[in-house]
Amino acid sequence: MSLSSAPTDGTVLLAPSRFYHVQQLTTRQKEAFVRAFQEADTNDAGLVAVSAIPALVKQVLGTVSNHEMHEVQTRVDLRAHKGEVTFPDFMEIMTETMSSTTQWGQLKTPLSGHVGFDSLQTQITQKALKRGFEFNLMVVGESGMGKSTMVNTLFKAKVSRPSCMQVQSPIPSTVDINAVSHVIEEKGVRLKLTITDTPGFGDQINNKDCWAPIVDYVNEQFELYLAEEVSINRKRFIPDSRVHCCLYFIQPSGHALKPLDIEFMRHLHDCVNIVPVIAKADTMTVEERDCFKQRIREDITQHGIRIYPSGYDPEDEAEKTLADSIDALIPFGVVGSDRVVKVGSKEVYGRQTRWGVVEVENKDHCEFSQLRDMLIKTHMQDLKEKTDKVHYESFRRQRLQQHHEQASKYTGESNI
Repeated sequence: MSLSSAPTDGTVLLAPSRFYHVQQLTTRQKEAFVRAFQEADTNDAGLVAVSAIPALVKQVLGTVSNHEMHEVQTRVDLRAHKGEVTFPDFMEIMTETMSSTTQWGQLKTPLSGHVGFDSLQTQITQKALKRGFEFNLMVVGESGMGKSTMVNTLFKAKVSRPSCMQVQSPIPSTVDINAVSHVIEEKGVRLKLTITDTPGFGDQINNKDCWAPIVDYVNEQFELYLAEEVSINRKRFIPDSRVHCCLYFIQPSGHALKPLDIEFMRHLHDCVNIVPVIAKADTMTVEERDCFKQRIREDITQHGIRIYPSGYDPEDEAEKTLADSIDALIPFGVVGSDRVVKVGSKEVYGRQTRWGVVEVENKDHCEFSQLRDMLIKTHMQDLKEKTDKVHYESFRRQRLQQHHEQASKYTGESNI
């Protein structure tokens, strides 16, 4: 095979019309690319099928996340001609991919001794601990489903608005949006926790468009963040009021999702991570709960509703396996209680009934523990990242495109 069209010095020009950036490849890197291309070019024509590129990327770079592979496919589509890619284009694709990831497989440069940058993780942790963390949780559902109690139970503190403000407000005639913030600390880790509740949702005779104020609120937080982000004199740390997760409470009817449930999730799933939960799951038997969960999952699939985490592309196989295990539990059948009761010789959070105690943190009684583990122990950071990289990014792109189009009309210039 002739690769005479490739640069002989290992230089690859990346997107010259946009960046004018020259990426130098080492001899070892170039040889790896040439070897992979030659193995795939079975006809010795200097061309490789588009379908073979992802496998070549994995062959050279090893583990590549789903997001990075999607970026690779985008680069391939931009350069492919009649379903094939030339060697120079392949070199550009590989070089651009290497510039966007640290997963370089066998192309990593070996060290001859200890350098010290393995302490970066500790440095990052120390800085993050000094500043603290933020998490914004929204709870939505009809009144009387135990939303405030559930939030208090999740964080083992009186963090819901009704409990910390000690007010008993009548059900509003329209949907209200109320947010209250706390700083809580555990083993030296400070968390600024904001709980947003939505009294009045679904409590009226006519609930038409009752989700609209919630959509507006979520988008307003995106707008505030964007305004600060594009400000000339923006803050060093932008306050983050964006909603990271929405717990949606479903009545334990045992039948199926109500039209209100479906419409709410359909209107919100593009701007916030939705985690549905069955409230007061102890009102059903285990068999009734499992049948109800299955019908809800069928409704979610039928109406194309995106639920966290199964509705989002996992980064790798480990993340996919964890997401699949969580998906099998959704919607979580939960019981909330911020009261401590005695069971034998131990004290537990639970609900005392005439026939026994429903233990909130007992996985044989309900799925509260699995919900809390997902929200706090395993996926809190991922919920924040999905908010930033998926929902906010979509909002930001649309808003900047609108500004660009308006500016083009004002100046009379083409927006192409």
